[in-house]
Amino acid sequence: MITLDKETDKNTEFLTQAISYLQDRGFENIKADVDGFDTPKSYIRRGSEMSITPDIVAERDGEKHIFEISLKSKKPRLLKSKWLFLDVLSQMKKFRFRIVTTRGHYKFTNETLSEINMEKKLIKI
Repeated sequence: MITLDKETDKNTEFLTQAISYLQDRGFENIKADVDGFDTPKSYIRRGSEMSITPDIVAERDGEKHIFEISLKSKKPRLLKSKWLFLDVLSQMKKFRFRIVTTRGHYKFTNETLSEINMEKKLIKI
């Protein structure tokens, strides 16, 4: 999710639902951009003041995982660039990158992924 979309209660509610889903699956050291959790590390783009913060960062079996929440967005172009950046970052650092979505947002997520030629398995909650 981009910062503009995090401001609604519905999106924050889905983020907490995704966190509980991951906790049930054995993920530990969860960092999320929501109250009650530590904030994940932010990355600042050179030449601008724009920062990129993953929605959820967690560990399981010694491997770090980056999770992005995919909900319909007001600015899909920013979302695409964020996903591309996090995908490249996860490949460089040998992390796992997954996208979490829910009913009503599958089509948007699949279209967005196909537009940027990214092949990812979706976690559907």
